[in-house]
Amino acid sequence: MNPAAPAPRLSMTQVLICGALIVTLSMGIRHGFGLWLQPITSDRGWTRETFAFALAVQNLAWGLAGPVAGMLADRFGAFRVLLGGGILYGVGLVMMGLATSGLAFTGSAGLLIGMAQAGTTYAVIYGVIARQVDPSRRSWAMGVAAAAGSFGQFLMLPVENWLIGSFGWQNALFVLGCLALAIGPLALGLREPKAAASTGPQQSVTAALKEAFAYPSFRWLMAGYFVCGFQVVFIGVHLPSYLKDNGLGTEVATMALALIGLFNVAGTFAAGVLGDRIAKKHLLSSIYIARAAVIAIFLAVPISPWSVYVFSAVMGLLWLSTVPPTNAIVAQIFGVRYMGMLGGIVFLAHQIGSFLGVWLGGLLYDRTGSYDVVWLIAIALGVAAALANLPVRESAIARAEPQGAD
Repeated sequence: MNPAAPAPRLSMTQVLICGALIVTLSMGIRHGFGLWLQPITSDRGWTRETFAFALAVQNLAWGLAGPVAGMLADRFGAFRVLLGGGILYGVGLVMMGLATSGLAFTGSAGLLIGMAQAGTTYAVIYGVIARQVDPSRRSWAMGVAAAAGSFGQFLMLPVENWLIGSFGWQNALFVLGCLALAIGPLALGLREPKAAASTGPQQSVTAALKEAFAYPSFRWLMAGYFVCGFQVVFIGVHLPSYLKDNGLGTEVATMALALIGLFNVAGTFAAGVLGDRIAKKHLLSSIYIARAAVIAIFLAVPISPWSVYVFSAVMGLLWLSTVPPTNAIVAQIFGVRYMGMLGGIVFLAHQIGSFLGVWLGGLLYDRTGSYDVVWLIAIALGVAAALANLPVRESAIARAEPQGAD
């Protein structure tokens, strides 16, 4: 018996392909939810706030379930969590199509799909990548997975728009529910060797949580990620309606969201590459201040299809480019033993921001008849996030002694 023998690892190619395809389905489906806002509210006679609140609950449920999904994946492996998440996703989409009241819609589109996303997106996938990929290529691998998933978002938008136009919004959700079940078979490629889940410092879950929350850099990362969630979910859900309010057609909104997904491919990949070469905190600060500037310029110039397309392309470069460096910093500071759980906790902050972004978008629109106030909040938060990431320390945390086994 050789205790120093390295834990067996999955093929990096296998991890990236399966992880990217799962993220493609999970994130791609939700990326187009803004396309359902007007047909659903019109058909059901609901306000925009009703739809927005359900998606706000979705983001909050996703965030709250994220640390639990990550912890379960850290302890028992990602496969079981992904399988359960895929099934829950399919059920949630079908029930979303069947919901006839705001409460039922919130329960399906909000709670069920939110919990499903927690088990089928970055907290779980990045936990596998952190454990299975060499640290020297970790940020790059996270960027590749996010980039591939982003390309899937670009592909899924015209598919979802076509489904709605060809079969109606309700049947389109039923088709997507069936498609979500493909996450289960793909999860087979992420079945980790048992030894991989037990590597790292012998630290209890409680000790890991106390350590993380006591560390200022962890809290700064959460603050920045809060802003990321507020901005991207507000834009993703409300941009189509904002454009229609300004006299632009559905095809412009569809192209805008597709461009965000397409340019997100380059942005996330570039962020992953740069994260292995420069200080990740400086990269994050640059992304957040750039977002604030892009939004401000978009609001200042006359709106037209081309101004929307330019805004969407540039915003796409910045869209999920925060994800690889943020998660890589968490792994760099605390190690990979509880990467899924700690990544899920940071993502919870992202989802609290998402909740407020999507909900305030609907609430303030219904109160004022305009999205102007929320756009201004998004700019101010971008500046705040740029400043919040500067104090982050990226070096591994110093541990005096092992902190208790589970």
